[in-house]
This record gives sequence, C-alpha cells and structure tokens, in this order.
Amino acid sequence: MTDGVKTAGDVRKVVLAYSGGLDTSVILQWLKDVYECEVVTYTADLGQGEELEPARSKAIEMGVPEDQIFIDDVREEFVRDFVFPMFRANTIYEGEYLLGTSIARPLIAKRLIEVAAETGADAISHGATGKGNDQVRFELGAYALSPDIKVIAPWREWDLLSREKLMAYAAERNIPIEQKRGKKSPFSMDANLLHISYEGGPLEDPWTEPPSEMWRWSVSPEAAPNEATYLDLEYTGGDISAIDGKTMSPAEVLAYLNQVGGANGVGRLDIVENRYVGIKSRGAYETPGGTIMLRAHRAIESITLDREVAHLKDELMPRYASVIYNGYWWSPEREMLQGMIDATQSVVNGTVRVKLYKGNVEVVGRKSPDSLFDEKIATFEDDDGAYDQADAEGFIKLNALRLRTLAKKRNI
Repeated sequence: MTDGVKTAGDVRKVVLAYSGGLDTSVILQWLKDVYECEVVTYTADLGQGEELEPARSKAIEMGVPEDQIFIDDVREEFVRDFVFPMFRANTIYEGEYLLGTSIARPLIAKRLIEVAAETGADAISHGATGKGNDQVRFELGAYALSPDIKVIAPWREWDLLSREKLMAYAAERNIPIEQKRGKKSPFSMDANLLHISYEGGPLEDPWTEPPSEMWRWSVSPEAAPNEATYLDLEYTGGDISAIDGKTMSPAEVLAYLNQVGGANGVGRLDIVENRYVGIKSRGAYETPGGTIMLRAHRAIESITLDREVAHLKDELMPRYASVIYNGYWWSPEREMLQGMIDATQSVVNGTVRVKLYKGNVEVVGRKSPDSLFDEKIATFEDDDGAYDQADAEGFIKLNALRLRTLAKKRNI
C-alpha cells in the first residue's frame, strides 16, 4: 500500500452489487482474476419484479460460498425511508423527472457498506459505467458511510467496453450466462417499486418516438379504459397511509398505485436530462404510482400548509432534487433540508380524491381536520363580515408605493 491507496494485492474481500446478468457475472470473475480476492455478492429486491433467486444459484456456480451471498427484500425500507421522504418535498428534477433511479442508489450503497462490515470486506464494487450518474451515487454514498472503503469500478479500469468483449471473456472463463431466446431488448432498463427506466437503443436519437412495445408497466392513454377510476388517498403526517379506506404499508401503497395508475395510462415520461457528469441523456420512464403521489401530496398540502411555508418548500425543492439526483443523499445538506421539510408535515393529514382517466391524474376533492381553508372567507357570497373588502385598498396602495415612486421618477 502506498500513500494510503490500496492496490490489487491489498484487497482481500470485495462486496459486489450483483444482479446475475452478463455485466456483473463478468465482474465477479474479473475481480477474482485481477484482484485475486474473495467476492461477496449483494442483491437487493427493490420491487423490480424479477425473480432474484437465480442470482444465488449463479453465484454458487461461480464459486461464491452460500454464506457469502446476500439477497435482501428491502421494498418496505425503500419506500418508507427513501421514497416517502422524497415525496414529502414534492420532488422533481428539471421540472419532470421523479428520480426513480436516483433514490434507489443510496439504499444500495448503505447495504453494500453494511454487508462489507458484516463480512469483513475491505472493498465494494459496482457495475455502473464511467459515463453515468450511478457511479457517482454509489460511491458518494459509500464514502459518506465508510470513508476508508475501497471502491472498485471495473468499467473505469478494464478494456471490456462492448457486449462482444464481455461475451468473449465469459466464454473463455466458462462464466454461466443465460442465453435467452428471441431478440434481446435494445434498451438499458432499471426497475424498482418507484419506476422503470429505458435508455439506449433507438432512444439515443431524441427525435425518435419511443416504440409502443417498449412500455411494460402502463397501457397507452389511447388504450386506457373509457371509464374513470377514482381513488381516495388518506394522508397521515405527509405520507399515504390508506387507500379507499384500506390501511396499507408504504410498499403496498406504491405497488397498488403502480397497478391502478398503469392500467389507466398514467406515468409515462420522455425527457432529455442533464447528468451530473456533464452529458445530456435521453430517457423514458414509467412512474405511475409516483405521478399520482406527487399530484395528491400537493393537493393535501394546498389546504393544510401556510402560504409562506408552502412557497418556501417550493423554493427549496429544486435544490433538494439536485442533491438526490447528484448522489448526496447521505450528505449534511440533505439531512438539513429533510429536517426542514419533515417539520412541515405534522399537519399534512386528510384525504385526497383523485380521478384517473386516459393518462391524466385530476384532483377532484380534498379534506383535512387540519385544513386552513375557510369557506366563510373564501366565499363569493355574503361572508357576514368575515373579511372587510375595504381593507384591500390600503394593502394595495402600500404594495404599490415603490411602483408609483419609480413611475414618477421615470416620468420626470
């Protein structure tokens, strides 16, 4: 070891974020070949809708001891401790993106570090490329939680920079790779309970419309039912706690909203976003449940939050969104912002009624025991003295004083 930097010979054991697919299977063997170390595999069930047990059998086939294979169901933790806190802030990145990939990375980083501590590993590894955001998110999270951890990012080290080279490496070393029948999807996809994303393939041309067969979670708005679906979403402390009178856990809430929203064509998005590393990237996303949650949460806040509190939250939100998108979930600034946001949510209680129809989410009702809406003041009818309209004249003149002064000066 020189100057505090670990070399290949210094790494004894690595925890690899492992899916069992081509990339991470090659990485598993490559780590053994290059770093001559033990490899622990970690696989997180974030609600991606895929069977994860094959990852266990593949790892065993590649020589990983069973007690060094970790597969976790973290769906409840994911929604409760990451997705719900993010939605309390009404978070969207660059006006559109609901951060479905971004918000999953800090949880994976946390579990990689925990597994490293449990198994005595001195390094972690991931399959993110050197062009994307995920390398930043994984590694910032890892360093924030374990500052001396070694991070191995093979895509920044090796020369296996094409699928053909990966397949050749796998063949040379007898790495078990599932050979699926039929045409391989041209898209790079990432899924969890909040969303599924699509990049690459024909989407690399921002003028090309996403093909209809690409979408997996939602029907097209044109094919959605001709009858609207209504949902009553009950909020407790800023989070959805029940739907249509049925109490649900956080993961159950999001899974149900995905199902109902997708069936009504809700949640499709096609954007070009600015990656933290400086690249513009075109991606398509399906976020049916999150789209409903965002509209409904703003609706319940509209009657429960003071005006200036609501406006201040809106001013803070873009910064909060960038913090998450850029990988700083475990940073002091995110914790500070979260504390401010969460402090506003004690009064965000009540029920929002939404109407889902052919890709649209309409808020059609909201009520709360903590509502600040006063019908006596808001009415266009006789308010019986609740609001003296004559008071508005002085209010307007005071606020117009600087404008009148400026106008007189300019007219001199």
